[in-house]
Amino acid sequence: MAAPPTLIRVIPSPARQFLARHTRRAWEPAVRLARPLTEALVTGVPDPARPRSRRLTRRVPRALGLLPFQRIDLVLLGDLALTFVLFGGGLSYLQTEAATARSSLDQEGLMFAALAFSLPLALRDRWPLAAWRSAFLLVPLGTVVSRQFLHEVPYTAAASIMYILVVYAAAVRSERHITVGVWIVSFLGAWMIHPNSMALVVGTVSVTVLFGYNVRTRRLAAGLLAEEERRSERALAGQAALEERARIARELHDVVAHHMSVIAIQAEAVPLQAAGDARRLEEGLKEIRALSLAAMTEMRRVLGVLREGDGLADTAPQPGLGRLEELVDTARSAGLDVTLKLIGDLAGLPTAVSLSAYRIAQESLSNAMRHAPGSTVSLKVARYGAELHVQVTNSAGHRSSKEPGHMGHMGHGLVGMRERVSVLGGRLWVGPTGTGFAVTAILPITEDA
Repeated sequence: MAAPPTLIRVIPSPARQFLARHTRRAWEPAVRLARPLTEALVTGVPDPARPRSRRLTRRVPRALGLLPFQRIDLVLLGDLALTFVLFGGGLSYLQTEAATARSSLDQEGLMFAALAFSLPLALRDRWPLAAWRSAFLLVPLGTVVSRQFLHEVPYTAAASIMYILVVYAAAVRSERHITVGVWIVSFLGAWMIHPNSMALVVGTVSVTVLFGYNVRTRRLAAGLLAEEERRSERALAGQAALEERARIARELHDVVAHHMSVIAIQAEAVPLQAAGDARRLEEGLKEIRALSLAAMTEMRRVLGVLREGDGLADTAPQPGLGRLEELVDTARSAGLDVTLKLIGDLAGLPTAVSLSAYRIAQESLSNAMRHAPGSTVSLKVARYGAELHVQVTNSAGHRSSKEPGHMGHMGHGLVGMRERVSVLGGRLWVGPTGTGFAVTAILPITEDA
């Protein structure tokens, strides 16, 4: 025999959907209300305590060195002192009122009420939600005792001060929905304990909750702003480190590329020029050794900035236009036919301008050695008013027609030139000219450089 159909099966499908939808809507307010109440009373966890500033902590005196802690928290000490004051003052007030009303309440009951109106305050700094929960449980129990002789308002001044402080601590250290739950529970508690004073209690608690939430919001915003500032500082420091690495890499490339190109050409040409002559071979090797020592000296000078923390930085000046003759002589010894032409007053130029012009000339000659050996190079440095013009042009050299007869290799060298010129706010042109290659840089001469 078949089982009788249930009520749900009898209801048509559209009706079941309508009933489920409206039932869910009817329960939604209760579900939304249950979360803040549950977290406020049971499951909610406050924010961790903020690190205490040095002004709010003190070292333990040496005379009390046997204590199990090293520092005294002034905030916690203040809460404990205020708890003691509220307990003592509340107990004295209750005893006086009980004697006036000729209540038969014993001393233990009065002490319990005084403790209920003060003890939660001692927990508010470390455990704000636990302090509020204990206050919510103890205040009604204390009022059961005190209302026997306090007929108008069963709340004492100690209870009011304690509850306001623990509500404020909970609002400052809890999320918004938990704070809403604290307010709702306080409202219900005031209504059950003493409905006639509910308006005053709810108004005071509402102002306390709003003030605590505002303080929490401002603290969170200040924390986010401080964290963003720290991130910006780290980003700026990282950017500065990258720029410094790029500058050092650029300097190293200029030094190493130039000297190594000359050394490589010399090492190849010296045996051919010596042709078995020991004296000429020895002179050629001495020249290679001198070039190697010069390269090492410049590398130490560039890397000296990395050792400044150890006090080992090389204080020798950076190369400038005053060493152009030496640079040209080195290029000539590597087989280039270099013509140098200087125009205008080149003395007293800013260090950055002089160094950049020297490095541009050095890199151009190095590229000519690598890509157009034996070529004819024209190096012209001229000062026109507030601008310094550097122009380097080389011919095709001895490369075959299948090999690049110019120095148009877009590696670190030309990138380094563009960076140097860009930093100074100048202009740079590089490209082939006829069968050769030309580099032209215009550097502004300013006090900022």
